Amino acid sequence: METDRCRQEHKNPAGKPTEPEVRDVISESADKDSHTKPLCRPAEESKGLCVKDPSETKSPSHPERVRGIAECKKHNLKKTNSWKMVRFQDPSMDDVVSERDSSAESLFPEYVIEEWTSSTFDKLFMAEDWQDITEDRLLRKKVLESRGHHALQPTWGQEVTVKMQCVLEDRTVVEKDCKLVFVIGEGDVNQALEECVMSMQKDEITLLLADSQYAYGLLGREPDIPAWAPLLYQLQLLDIREKPDPFTLPVADRIRIGNQKRERGNFHFQREEYSMAARAYCMALDVLTTQSRDGSDVGVKAEEEEVKDYRVKCLNNLAAAQLKLEQFDDALRTSQDVLTLEPNNVKALFRAGKLLSDKGEYKEAMEVLKRALKLEPTTKAIHAELSKLVKRQSGGKDIQGWKPKPAETLGDNIAPFLIPSRKRERSGLSWKFILGALVVALGSLVTSMVLTARN
Repeated sequence: METDRCRQEHKNPAGKPTEPEVRDVISESADKDSHTKPLCRPAEESKGLCVKDPSETKSPSHPERVRGIAECKKHNLKKTNSWKMVRFQDPSMDDVVSERDSSAESLFPEYVIEEWTSSTFDKLFMAEDWQDITEDRLLRKKVLESRGHHALQPTWGQEVTVKMQCVLEDRTVVEKDCKLVFVIGEGDVNQALEECVMSMQKDEITLLLADSQYAYGLLGREPDIPAWAPLLYQLQLLDIREKPDPFTLPVADRIRIGNQKRERGNFHFQREEYSMAARAYCMALDVLTTQSRDGSDVGVKAEEEEVKDYRVKCLNNLAAAQLKLEQFDDALRTSQDVLTLEPNNVKALFRAGKLLSDKGEYKEAMEVLKRALKLEPTTKAIHAELSKLVKRQSGGKDIQGWKPKPAETLGDNIAPFLIPSRKRERSGLSWKFILGALVVALGSLVTSMVLTARN
């Protein structure tokens, strides 16, 4: 398969994608994998420039467009090496697109106009020839090219393909994609893009000005988008279609799309947006189905096993988000779903045991935590939770915990290690006896001194 010329492979100087950590539950980061490109991508370094398809380039007929092309060389945009946009590749397309291009070359060379290259955002927010997408005037657009009033418009829940590029007010390029595919309403992209695309017609080209409230808000997006930064987009709506049914997709596509949604959840988890993270994980689970039409093929069975592994990762991350939201019953059910797929998953065993202990179901919690301890005898968090559980069973009395035992000494029965050790009786004289002897000696000394003085 050919790779789209508008994208080149990017190097990731920051290392592997980061999963949401759940150190408040167990001292272990969430599951990591390198099978898919990260949804919330760390800083990436661009290797190539986007090559415009000659068939898509229109000869400028308007004088302003001619001047725009002439000024293209003068107004070279800055570029950044960071990329964190989500991209959902269309499974029906033959030309597999691998990555985004963050170079400074414009995707719309025929529309290098003043608004795109030099106008201040304050001026654009007040411009009369821009349309308001929202009533608060914080999301505005200017149509550069339209196909007429009868062209198709996308609706909520449909899948769209968009060509887009985005800059900050200093014209630093922070987002760029020749074929960005996403489902409207599923949080695959920021709110500004979803709202604008629903107002566009097919093949329409538009400028979009978005306040930070519709983009990345207070937190921004490290390291390229500052906090409270408004964004300026150039967009073209390339295609509109119905969202594909996950059961009709090949297993490889289910894994790819499901992991992209899971990575989007990780992005929100790291920003402490736990509700949005949980929503993304749920949508990923909807895609990561484990049903297939032909289960006899060995290759299909292997792929289905891979889907199951990714479901386990997604469920573990969902449980972590539910704990942050204090949805403890949901987190317990999610952890039990993990154990249905993978009975020896230590992370799920620990969470389930801790939640059962908090609910007062001590007997079941003890059994679950014993299983976790047997699998990972040296994990301090499990020992601490077992110690807490023993204290609760004893009615809250202060007891001594047990020391972690080496793995080789643990057999099927680990009950001896759960028995609190008694305090050792101290040998030697009591401190009370010593204190009494000192008082008597001091009294004798004072008495002898008084007698001596009288004589």
